[in-house]
Amino acid sequence: MWEVIQAAGWPIWPLIFTSIVAFAVIMDRLVALRDSVVIPENLVSDLELQLQDGPLDKEVLERLSKSSLSGLMLATAIENQGESPEILNDAIVKTGDSISHQLEKYLFILAMISTVAPLLGLFGTIVGMVELFSSFTSNGQDVEQFARGISVALYNTGGGIVVAIPAMIGYKIFRAKIDHQIHVMENNAQRIINFCSVEGK
Repeated sequence: MWEVIQAAGWPIWPLIFTSIVAFAVIMDRLVALRDSVVIPENLVSDLELQLQDGPLDKEVLERLSKSSLSGLMLATAIENQGESPEILNDAIVKTGDSISHQLEKYLFILAMISTVAPLLGLFGTIVGMVELFSSFTSNGQDVEQFARGISVALYNTGGGIVVAIPAMIGYKIFRAKIDHQIHVMENNAQRIINFCSVEGK
């Protein structure tokens, strides 16, 4: 590996840095976006059992809102279920925006790296080409410098692509997962609202 880095020259270091950042973001989101963390499996059914015994007090709602992001959405729905449809919808939308912001944390970094990495690779390619053409002198061609120029150009071109592809794939996968989780949370909130309406009759 060290031989590859040496062959790629100094332009490879920004790509190595961006790859480390991308890896850290991917690991962070893999942990943070687990369904067991965002949408606990039995949260809605357990909540319905509690609601059968009567309205939840403020302390229970506060614990619910802090238990998970899905719990926050459900607590908002319960707190506002007696309000007009406009107020209820506005409260859920605002909570959904806040939850989306938390779920999308650091994702912009992956999107940026997927765009910037190929450009960094292109920059390394240009550096390699400059070194390659510098091998041609009035005294002839410096074969060693010519080979190094090709090496720098190719390794950086490949490095930019290698860093960009996982970053883009990670961004797309996490983006789709977040959209799905928000959809599930909204459906669960509507389910609780309907349940409260039936219980209140």
